[in-house]
Amino acid sequence: MPQEVATVTSLPQALEVIKEMNLNGLEWGRDYRRHGRQALKKILEAQMRQDIDRYLEELCGQDKADRRNGSYCRHLLTELGDIELEVPRTRHYSAVPVVRSYARRAGHIDRMILACFVLGVSTRKVAEALLPVLGESVSPATVSRVAKQLDSVVAAFHRRLLKDRYQVLILDGVVIARKTGAGAIRRPVLVALGLRPDGKKEIIDFRLAPGESTTAWEAFLNDLYRRGLTGENLELIVIDGGVGLLAALPLVYPQVPVQRCWAHKIRNVLDKAQKKDHEEMKRHLHRIMNAKNKTQARKTARNFVHTWESLYPRAVKCLRDDLDDLLAFLKFKTETWRKAARTTNAIERRFREVRRRTRPMGVFSDRTSVERILFAVFIYENKQLGIATPFLLTHNS
Repeated sequence: MPQEVATVTSLPQALEVIKEMNLNGLEWGRDYRRHGRQALKKILEAQMRQDIDRYLEELCGQDKADRRNGSYCRHLLTELGDIELEVPRTRHYSAVPVVRSYARRAGHIDRMILACFVLGVSTRKVAEALLPVLGESVSPATVSRVAKQLDSVVAAFHRRLLKDRYQVLILDGVVIARKTGAGAIRRPVLVALGLRPDGKKEIIDFRLAPGESTTAWEAFLNDLYRRGLTGENLELIVIDGGVGLLAALPLVYPQVPVQRCWAHKIRNVLDKAQKKDHEEMKRHLHRIMNAKNKTQARKTARNFVHTWESLYPRAVKCLRDDLDDLLAFLKFKTETWRKAARTTNAIERRFREVRRRTRPMGVFSDRTSVERILFAVFIYENKQLGIATPFLLTHNS
């Protein structure tokens, strides 16, 4: 019985054939990539010629003049590798929309490259990572060009309207490094994280700043306020105690109580004591932090003062000066909310993920690359908690 021959006439049909062959365990020949590229090239170029023919026929019916004007080269990067296409054109029209409106890489390849970038693979290592899939290298320049697709998405994220639905606002500035002509410099990232009524922690926004001055924090907070985060539902704002942020808060959210971060305060107190007493002093501070109510916390704090003031008066003063702000979180009744609202650790944890993913990259080369990776990590962290976002990493973003 003669064997049926299937003629593949479209890219979707070709992909279905490949999928069926994979499911049936059929062996590919050694040159399947080359043959696949040749077949795909023929399909796409035939469709482009048909597109030009259709365009010219429509002009004839409208009594308009145009004529063929040769062709030019375009590259399309697919799972089969790079395909060099001859794109036909007229004097006023090009058939390049057939290959995705001038796109030089298939969308799924773009997403693969973006995924490598987000996962912390350096641009020079992306080629090696994608080589088994593509059968050929991807240049660092290509990776950089694809990564720039994120720029408009990041800009939209910073402009979006905000819902005033957070019960706790956690603010912190975390330092990262980036390259300049004068070498690597360290700059803070101002971050706002909100605790929602359902207990989920959401990165609301971030901003690269020259420092943590009052002016920098006020500008960041005013931007959040203008976009909708007016603070009417806020019960607490958690901060690390930086002077600039402390001065900026009353200018934007004067009505919201402040909670000082216990993690920062414990480190500051211990810095003023000898190392041999750190463990005992830390246990004493934890007893204050874990008190059942403010009355018990203040009683334990008095015991701390009585125990350590003669030895470390500066350490005791460091605690005593901010005790009221350190105990603000006790307004919450449940241990879950108390634990979430007594430190800025939620932001610190997310920056550990930033550093883990960016460590292979060294320092950031420019401001836009900083924005891209921060956005990608923060959106991923939000998504992991089930927080919906319109800014997903897709080809159409």
